[in-house]
Amino acid sequence: MKKHLRIAMAAACAFAMVGAFALFGCSSTEQKADEPKADEPKAESHEAVELQLFAANSLSKAMDAVQELYTQDHDWVTFKDTQYLSSGELNEQLAGGAYADVLISASKAKMDEAVDGGYVDEATRFDLFKNDLVMVTGENSELAAKYGADQSFTLADVATGNYAVAVGDESVPAGNYADQALSTVGCYTDPSGKTGSDITGKGGTFDGTPLDGKVNLQTSVGNVCKQAESGAVDVAFVYSSDVYRFGGVKVIGVVPNDTHKKIIYPAAVCKDSKQAEAAAEFLDWATTDADAKKLWQEWGFELVTE
Repeated sequence: MKKHLRIAMAAACAFAMVGAFALFGCSSTEQKADEPKADEPKAESHEAVELQLFAANSLSKAMDAVQELYTQDHDWVTFKDTQYLSSGELNEQLAGGAYADVLISASKAKMDEAVDGGYVDEATRFDLFKNDLVMVTGENSELAAKYGADQSFTLADVATGNYAVAVGDESVPAGNYADQALSTVGCYTDPSGKTGSDITGKGGTFDGTPLDGKVNLQTSVGNVCKQAESGAVDVAFVYSSDVYRFGGVKVIGVVPNDTHKKIIYPAAVCKDSKQAEAAAEFLDWATTDADAKKLWQEWGFELVTE
């Protein structure tokens, strides 16, 4: 009897041990629903980043679209109210102590000034866009009906003195380029006596030229474009990208590239940026991402790297 009892107890213990091992095995191999599998990558966490951009006025709509695209895949990044001003005004803001993470200028000369002023990190500077200078008129104007694909309006036509013209003032790079081009047909006089790309497009005068009393100066290239759209002037000198940005105008002529300095938009990370790495990452993405490139093209901007 005792022997049978010992056998029964041993069998019971063995059964209990088997059950315990089985239970342990299940609990150790089952994957909890809220735990990632070993071969699944864990989601990368990022600290929230806010970027402040200072960009040339002509970039406004294109940059807004690109920033929106960027935040779709980089939801930890937000953009503070981007400042769109003339390149000269952007430098003035930085000189006055304004904070920015990125500066994009519409002029190499203006970026040179930003470097000299210590506003940007020169090591991060690169050429971002290139652009064309064009002559536009209101869509419903007489010039729009006359000039187009078959016949182009030229600088020589401007030099007849028969047309009111709008250009940017000295703080606006597009105005500097226009002055350089106009100097080649005797419509702008530089103190040095030189013309074209050999001058800055500053410090000269329209007095005593065919455009004497016929030039409407504006503080931004956007305002220049609006002068043509409204019919306040016959012809306005703007960037080709402004036609996409504003509409209401028609290109009647392209200003020859050899009459002015190359139109380049340099970009750089600001020297006092607290988010320098994130700022550099955004600029790199903006020049390499396929969808970003399409957006720039849609708004009339051509990347220098293309």
